[in-house]
Parts: sequence; structure tokens; C-alpha cells
Amino acid sequence: MKLKHIVTFIVILCFGAIIYGYTLDVAEKATADKCIGAGTLGLFLVAMPLFLYKESKKRKWDDYMLNEENVRKMQGKPPKKSENQ
Repeated sequence: MKLKHIVTFIVILCFGAIIYGYTLDVAEKATADKCIGAGTLGLFLVAMPLFLYKESKKRKWDDYMLNEENVRKMQGKPPKKSENQ
């Protein structure tokens, strides 16, 4: 099973828990709060980090570093030539 399928399954499971928590009666308020909380925690502490890991595996970290070359690219300035050229 691929990581994509695992993340999708976890997201569906968390949304299901949140929806189930909202559909419970007022008499079962404690259980409803636990279901909503577990679903929210699952989304943000399990599914989101797994998704971010999956998506960032194929990226280069140098593209996200703020160095002089990348700042010049963002400002639209030509690259600075080194002194030995």
C-alpha cells in the first residue's frame, strides 16, 4: 500500500470521526467531544505531517533556502558575477 493511500485513509477516517461526533445526541456530549477531538488531532498530528513528508520527498531543499542568489531572483535582478570572472 502506498503512502498516498494511507494518508487518504487517515483523512477519511478523521473526517468520519468528526462528523460522527457532531451527529451524536446531547446526552452523549463527552463521547461526541472525544470523537471530534480525536478526528482533529488525527488530521493535524498524523495526516498532515505524513502528507507533507510525501510531497517534500522529491523537492530540493536548496530551492527553499533564502540565500543571496534566490533573493536576487525574487527581486528580478541579474545574478551577481563573482570576482574571478
